[in-house]
Amino acid sequence: MSTRLFQQILMERDYHPQVLAYYFKQWNGFVMPFHRHDATEIMYTIHGSCEIEIQTQLESYDSVSLKKGEFMILDANVPHRLIVDEANPCRMLNVEFRFIESRGVMPSIKQLAAEETVLSNLLEVQSPYLVLRDPDEVYHIMKSLVLELDKPGTKSDTMVHLLIAQLLLRISRLRSEAVSSEQPQSDWYVKMSIDFLHQNYDRDIQVKDIAGAVNLHPGYLQRIFKAQTKQTLMEYLTMIRMEKAKMLLIETDVPIAEICDYVGVGSRQYFHMLFKTYTDKTPLEYRKSVSAHKWDYPKES
Repeated sequence: MSTRLFQQILMERDYHPQVLAYYFKQWNGFVMPFHRHDATEIMYTIHGSCEIEIQTQLESYDSVSLKKGEFMILDANVPHRLIVDEANPCRMLNVEFRFIESRGVMPSIKQLAAEETVLSNLLEVQSPYLVLRDPDEVYHIMKSLVLELDKPGTKSDTMVHLLIAQLLLRISRLRSEAVSSEQPQSDWYVKMSIDFLHQNYDRDIQVKDIAGAVNLHPGYLQRIFKAQTKQTLMEYLTMIRMEKAKMLLIETDVPIAEICDYVGVGSRQYFHMLFKTYTDKTPLEYRKSVSAHKWDYPKES
């Protein structure tokens, strides 16, 4: 019986994943017999909940509950079965893949693991399965992968390989965060708040909007955020906006008068004041000073 999630050979020779099967399925009051796949499987719960029983030893079984937004990655050839209560239907997305010897230009799992410690750590997991909660990141990659695989005649193998690599790296990161999540629950709320700020800095957002996104009282969120980051939520948001403004001034030709809209600061005068406080330069001065230091490549004759 397997005691690892992935086989050691993936760290020794060059292999890459190949998708064998993938499907959406609505389960209603179902008890599946024990079975096994000659493939690694990801079972993602989109709605509802289910039970998965896994045979871990000859006569030993683990029972795992999967709720909405949770998924299991299960090693190949591990006996398991799905149980769905009739009163609580479950909709799932499953992807099954195996590992084949690398060919072409895409990096192998071994090569990716050499560059990404989190993936290397995932490959060393000493358990035939892993259960994680997803903040929608894994699901979006899985959907993109399925859509690419379903393209009749226009499927790109390169895109498929990139999406599978992205999927495994994202799972690796989630697992790393879960392991370090012997950290307080407050750290998780702060991380989710920062993610929200990075995704919504271009909008007019207030503390109550951030608190609503992570389901916390605004005052409590303010306290735990300041304790961890040494900044208030609005100070952190301003930092993100000013860094984005610096990037736009350096790397694009977006008119200075419009950059305030790109970074979610409605007033042009207020944006200038914030930027001057943050950088000691006006936006125009900053753009000119950076442009003056850029290398002017000689034109070919």
